[in-house]
Amino acid sequence: MKTTAFTQFHIEAGAKMSPFAGFNMPIEYSGINEEHLTVRQGVGVFDVSHMGEIWVKGPNALKFLQYVTTNDVAALSSGKVQYSCMPNGRGGIVDDLLVYCIDEQTYLLVVNASNIDKDWNHLLSFAGQFGLNPGKELYNASDEIALLAVQGPKAIEVIQKLVDTDISAMPYYTFGKVNVAGISNAILSITGYTGAGGCEIYVANEDGAKLWKAVFEAGKDAGIKPVGLGARDTLRVEMGYCLYGNDIDDNSSPIEAGLGWITKFKADKDFVDKDVLMKQKSEGTLRRLVGFEMIDKGVPRQHYEIYNSVGERIGEVSSGTMSPSMKKGVGLGYVQTAYSKPDSEIYIKIREKLLKAMVVKLPILKVGN
Repeated sequence: MKTTAFTQFHIEAGAKMSPFAGFNMPIEYSGINEEHLTVRQGVGVFDVSHMGEIWVKGPNALKFLQYVTTNDVAALSSGKVQYSCMPNGRGGIVDDLLVYCIDEQTYLLVVNASNIDKDWNHLLSFAGQFGLNPGKELYNASDEIALLAVQGPKAIEVIQKLVDTDISAMPYYTFGKVNVAGISNAILSITGYTGAGGCEIYVANEDGAKLWKAVFEAGKDAGIKPVGLGARDTLRVEMGYCLYGNDIDDNSSPIEAGLGWITKFKADKDFVDKDVLMKQKSEGTLRRLVGFEMIDKGVPRQHYEIYNSVGERIGEVSSGTMSPSMKKGVGLGYVQTAYSKPDSEIYIKIREKLLKAMVVKLPILKVGN
């Protein structure tokens, strides 16, 4: 089982550790609810070093990425980040990912931990036709990089203490190479998977310990706390963010999953599954991914069945939890398209009972809740 540059700090902090995507990762420290609210209200730190990083370089890097991803990489300029996905050639999704544009010939892909090998092999399968050499223009740096996500409304003011340039006005989905706590050439980005604001900091593994200590020292007065993957999940469900393996996978299309906004049908952009996905967009799909909140008391969980008011099965929960912010059950699930509009009444089968829920517009957690 792999460890990260921060594993020892988790163990010292008394984290409940568990295998996740081949890594020994912290699931919780003081408790999921408390950690969740720390991020919503203050500042929390996630070790997300298990995520994968793949470099794509060279004069054909842009053409390659335009073909293997759904979003329009040509719209990126240096310092911009893009959310995208890779279609699998069968209408499904290999993975969802972030594309960082360093310059017009250099890109960094950040992929899901559980899919690193799968993604790498998928990219390799197309590399030859674009003249990309593995190990050179296409390089898997996943085992070399440590990554912290510092999230919450106080996150930026905490990290600003460690950075000698102004990061307070950095727009969403941008990044910069900065000096953080004396670590040069760190990548600091503003993306986030919690909806609470904050940043991500990428450094070399050997600088991980220095970064961890500096971040927690800087955040002492703000009540900074380490946060595990348990709260990371409840935070992202409240926002309606997809998790690969739950809400999207090789058998779901980006159109079904509500990711049409990252699927760009441009005349000058050919990409894997373009015709299939264009047909789905124009003709519609049989099912759609929706967010919902419980009306009756109950906690929805993955694979729970979804029914309509007359007892017909219309779908299945893909992610569900008790929302620490809203104090009610919330989730994501695929339903027949006829039931996908906000305010549609649906029923979740929990312990053999059909409990009422309502489809809501994403994010599930509205500002001010």
